Amino acid sequence: MAKQKIKDIVAQELESFLAENGYELYNVEFVKEGKDWFLRVYADMAQDRQEEFISTDDCEKISRFLSERLDAMDPIQQNYYLEVSSPGMDRELLTEAHYLRFTGRTVEVKLYQPVCGRKQIDGVLEGLTDGTVIITDENNQRWELPLDQIAKTKLAVVF
Repeated sequence: MAKQKIKDIVAQELESFLAENGYELYNVEFVKEGKDWFLRVYADMAQDRQEEFISTDDCEKISRFLSERLDAMDPIQQNYYLEVSSPGMDRELLTEAHYLRFTGRTVEVKLYQPVCGRKQIDGVLEGLTDGTVIITDENNQRWELPLDQIAKTKLAVVF
């Protein structure tokens, strides 16, 4: 079965359970590493609970639910390891919804090609408008970066 189809099945199976329990799906990966396959599910607290952190007990609860559902359905032909975790403090922003959710937070943006001599711009995420990410850096310079020029954006861990 194609990787995207597996991701779609996982998302569909988890949708109601996560919503009912105050969680949301952040990302799903189905990857081969060496000879082993891994189904990685990243879950977070729902947006209305974003001041809380997902715990290992929460991840275990999600894992048990999903494992039972997948065992009953058996949609994945390969043997695989199921991993359920938080996306982490320095999570990558993968969707437009992620950019909108974390507006106001400090981010690290890596670019495919340099812009004004810089391949990385760190600053406060001001928003996302019409496919353009807006960042204000430490020098108070405003950057407008089209999503298709961004290789990776992740939350910065600020102490």
